[in-house]
Amino acid sequence: MFNTLESKFETLFHTKEHHNFFAPGRINLIGEHTDYNGGYVFPCAITLGTYAVASKREDTKLMLYSENFSADGVVECDSTDLTHSTTYTWTNYVKGMILYLKEAGYTIRTGANIVFYGNIPNGSGLSSSASFELLIGVIFKGLYQLDIEMIDLVKLGKKVENDFIGVQSGIMDQFAVGMGKENHAIRLDCQTLEYTLVPVDLKDNVIVIMNTNKRRELADSKYNERFNETRQALKELQTRVSIQTLADLTIDIFEANKDVLSSEVLVKRARHAVSENQRTIEATEKLRAGDLVGFGELMKQSHLSTELDYEVTGKELDTLVHTAWEQEGVIGARMTGAGFGGCAIAIVQKDKVDAFQQAVEDVYVKEIGYKPSFYIAEISNGAALKQ
Repeated sequence: MFNTLESKFETLFHTKEHHNFFAPGRINLIGEHTDYNGGYVFPCAITLGTYAVASKREDTKLMLYSENFSADGVVECDSTDLTHSTTYTWTNYVKGMILYLKEAGYTIRTGANIVFYGNIPNGSGLSSSASFELLIGVIFKGLYQLDIEMIDLVKLGKKVENDFIGVQSGIMDQFAVGMGKENHAIRLDCQTLEYTLVPVDLKDNVIVIMNTNKRRELADSKYNERFNETRQALKELQTRVSIQTLADLTIDIFEANKDVLSSEVLVKRARHAVSENQRTIEATEKLRAGDLVGFGELMKQSHLSTELDYEVTGKELDTLVHTAWEQEGVIGARMTGAGFGGCAIAIVQKDKVDAFQQAVEDVYVKEIGYKPSFYIAEISNGAALKQ
């Protein structure tokens, strides 16, 4: 990939001097809708991601080209005018990161030439925006020799997402993209940012990402409704038990006190938050012990919980996952991300992948009417300068 981008870079900017950068996407292995309920998430960085070839300029211009938006050509901005763009919206990630780096006290006196390419499908729930944010972070850290820790770039990436772009998401995506480690998942407490790297040995298996090809648009979904429902459930449970978050509850304590909740809907929403956090803790131990079969069963339980209790899956995701469970060589499968479209993941024996994909595609086309997409994901290191 870098060879192609380097050639494009030299054609556009007439220089061979450059550095290469990469930032991964991410999947969440388990722990869905737990982050805003005080629980753990369990993401890992993946080998799909966003690439860049970049060089420093002598003037203050930002000369930006994306193969994903090639019709825009080279977009010219200025590092002294970092106002939000309504025309070339993808450049706002660049502007936002530079702006917040400067506001944090880091010196960026001149501009840059940058060529980008991302192979994360947009709207798939694999964190293309967080990948882009952290890519910009490592580009400017590398080009300008900024003395900034990755965790601080992660926080700035979230700030860009929330305050400059205007999407009110948590920190899991940026954290996984920035702090990922090859062949490890991250058990992360999104409140404290305490984390543990957990080895993931897939043996003779691979992670297959199954894209519904239905865009995941959180703003148009019931994401905020679920957030509010769990907040209401917490408030009602706090009249009976002393807790700060739903994740403070065990399943047994929840079951003993669920009668205080005012509706069956709130019971279901809270039960998912509590049980999913427990599954995430158990999943950590299963992987540490090398128990992939046990981990796969937790993936199945997780999906059923998001389907039946949290109701965020939908026909497309359920078709992919339920069909995956029926295929030979599948250890586990579940939706990943917020739901409402986007992607699911499956752990599949390497020698069964082709047959698996064909079988799932056949059922999906029959039930949904169009094809899903499949990607093989390896667990990657986080965002970095590549040379």
